[in-house]
Amino acid sequence: MYHFFVLKEQIRPHEIIITGGDVNHIRSVLRMKPGEKIGISDGEEKEYCCEIVHIAGDQVRARILSEEKDSRELPARLYLFQGLPKSDKMELIIQKAVELGVYQVIPVVTRRTIVKLDSKKEEARIKRWNTIAESAAKQSGRGIIPQVTEVMTFDKALALAETFQVKIIPFEHAVGMADTKRELERIRPGTDAGFFIGPEGGFEEEEIVRAEGAGVKAVSLGRRILRTETAGLMVLSVAGYLLETERENICCCSGRSAHLLH
Repeated sequence: MYHFFVLKEQIRPHEIIITGGDVNHIRSVLRMKPGEKIGISDGEEKEYCCEIVHIAGDQVRARILSEEKDSRELPARLYLFQGLPKSDKMELIIQKAVELGVYQVIPVVTRRTIVKLDSKKEEARIKRWNTIAESAAKQSGRGIIPQVTEVMTFDKALALAETFQVKIIPFEHAVGMADTKRELERIRPGTDAGFFIGPEGGFEEEEIVRAEGAGVKAVSLGRRILRTETAGLMVLSVAGYLLETERENICCCSGRSAHLLH
């Protein structure tokens, strides 16, 4: 089932009006017809199963068949602080991070960042990055569209994560996986967790010291050196796995309790 996002004001008591670029996509690219079913999210908390009833002009009308509070989102908010990489690696990172459940992607300038963006280039690049995030959110059936923020300095990124319950920074000189396991297992439902990933060349030791001074834990991701486009996705994958497992365990326990009560 194809998936689309709308604003809350587009949602009526019994139908949803789709406007903008999605109209042409539905009509000309997907060649959908009245009677076909689609999924629609309000970008916050609700998911609707709808049936297209009319396609004309600049809008698509879809009848609401059912609605439910979105359950596809991870129960914790995962923030990826990504050191700006070269070429189009950021686009790949954003696409895959959204698929893996990231809540927000924050591009970060560090000491070893090679890419330099002027204000005009930065504005255009961020717009494109958010378009990629929206496309990935639709493809993966997300209930929200994760935001790609403005480019931040390393110090500003550390300040943004000040109140997060879990903050880690993979570093090639960190030893052992015990700390990594312990920190990732602290990401529970309701947690805000920040992952700081360096650009090509990684972080300088002085940046690691500043991060640790701000409460960020330096951890190892194993004995191999991972590329910048791999490290963040590895951490998101493990965190997502642990959160999904936790949710399934809670659901199973709830189901057993209900069964025993009967």
